[in-house]
Amino acid sequence: METQKEKDNKAIVGRWFANFWGETCNLDIVDELAASDMLLSYSLHEPRRGHEDIKAFMTDFRTAFPDLNFWGAADLIAEGDYVVGRWEGGGTHTGPAFSDFLAGSLPVATGRKMHFTGTTVLRLKDGKIVEEIGLDDGVTALTQLGLIKAI
Repeated sequence: METQKEKDNKAIVGRWFANFWGETCNLDIVDELAASDMLLSYSLHEPRRGHEDIKAFMTDFRTAFPDLNFWGAADLIAEGDYVVGRWEGGGTHTGPAFSDFLAGSLPVATGRKMHFTGTTVLRLKDGKIVEEIGLDDGVTALTQLGLIKAI
């Protein structure tokens, strides 16, 4: 049976996904829900740590991909301090050059679209997100963006 803490953690993560990763990003959510030294780590990008680094990452990502949007693909699962979520999403590169992908950079406004999926594990402590570690289908995204070639 799900504990109240697990229900609360799922509610926090739901708000995080909707307000940080959703269609409209509100960076104030970082100050509200993230621990001051939160780790944000996905295979497509360098790991980010702390409020300012995480905000800078999302600002640059959304400037390059103004229609960036991710949404849940299944119900959240909670166990103790952990919440797991499956998601899908993407966006169209219509903004400035973007060099945050580990596999390479995009020149200005390529018009290329990415749509991919992933699974994220978040750890919470005292009502704050301490870690967000995701495994995304980066191969699909990078292929769609032309940064790697399909054989």
